[in-house]
Amino acid sequence: MADSFIAGATLAKSQDSIKSGQPLTLSLNFKVEGAIREVFSQKNWERAYNKHDNGFRLTIEVDLKSGRKTIMPIRFVRKAALFWTRNPKIPYRIWVSVVRDDAPFYPLTEDEAKMLLFDVNKVIELSGSDLDSGAQKLYAAIRVLWGKHYYTEPEEIKGRSNDIELMRVAA
Repeated sequence: MADSFIAGATLAKSQDSIKSGQPLTLSLNFKVEGAIREVFSQKNWERAYNKHDNGFRLTIEVDLKSGRKTIMPIRFVRKAALFWTRNPKIPYRIWVSVVRDDAPFYPLTEDEAKMLLFDVNKVIELSGSDLDSGAQKLYAAIRVLWGKHYYTEPEEIKGRSNDIELMRVAA
C-alpha cells in the first residue's frame, strides 16, 4: 500500500505589495492523498463501526513562514463521524458525516466524503503589520496528523507549499 502524502500545496496572494495596517488575503490549497484516502471507504466504515470505532479526526497544522520565522500558526481539525443511516438515497447501513469549519456535511457519495475530509482550501487573513518591511518570501509548512483506527495506524505527514514573494512598503 502506498504511503500518505500532501499533494498540490499551493499558496496564492491577493496582491503583490502591502502597507503596514492593510489586510492581506492568502489562500492555501492542498490534498491529503495516498493510503489514508484509499482506506477511508464505506467497507472500512462498516467494519470500524461494528468494532465501536465510529469517529475519525484529522488535525491540520499550518505554519505560515517567512524564512525561518513563523508569522502565523494555524491549527484546525476535521472530523468524520460514522453513523447508522436510514437515508433512502444511501444504499448502505453505515455512513459518514464530515465536520469541516464547525459545519456538518452529509455527503451522498464516498468520493464526496473523501473530498470534504481530505481536500483543504483555507483562506488566511493577514495584516501588513505582521510582516517585516521590504521583500518577503512566504510559504506554508503543513503538518497533518491522525490517530489509530480500525483501518489505519497513527501517522503524521508533512508538506510545504510554493514560495510567494510579497513586498511590504512603508505607509
